[in-house]
Amino acid sequence: MTDTDIRTYPRRIDCGGTPIEIDRMTSGDREALVAFVAGLPADDLLFVPRDISHPKVIDAWMRALDKGHLASLAARDGGTMVGCTAIAIDRLSWSRHVGELRVLVSPAGRGKGLGRALIQECFAQALELGLKKLVAQMTIAQRGAIAIFEDLGFRPEALLHRHVADRDGAMHDLVVLSHDVDAVAARHEAFGMGRATG
Repeated sequence: MTDTDIRTYPRRIDCGGTPIEIDRMTSGDREALVAFVAGLPADDLLFVPRDISHPKVIDAWMRALDKGHLASLAARDGGTMVGCTAIAIDRLSWSRHVGELRVLVSPAGRGKGLGRALIQECFAQALELGLKKLVAQMTIAQRGAIAIFEDLGFRPEALLHRHVADRDGAMHDLVVLSHDVDAVAARHEAFGMGRATG
């Protein structure tokens, strides 16, 4: 990968007529992330493997950013965080070519294409990181999110029954979707787009 292959941030996108700034998240975004998470419906927290409303989980996220173990983006509307992403990679595992994708959008940011735009930004990050595969997980009740992921080429790979217990102890089935990152790169090349860059 060359310097010209690296996507530049911050960048502005239009989401339903609303200008949104997307930038790489840093540990300096901790308080903005806490406020963002506090405004999410409880069911949305089931998109991620750990309870990100817990301060220790947020602190671990910030440490992972500082150590380069996690790639995250923050989406802001007028300075307020309205969405975020994370790609978790375990460089010491046999699946170090796989990134676990997490995407969250605030209720105020929905219906404008922001979730879709953030997933597409993550494809560019995955290419930068040399990943071959992205996986995403969510409960089967999150049908709108599943539809967006499938529309972008993700396919169901596994269904784990009663795999998630929410705060009230209710059990939920978890679906795992995946996408071949190389296929995205190949499509870009075929259409003369090269890699997605700034």
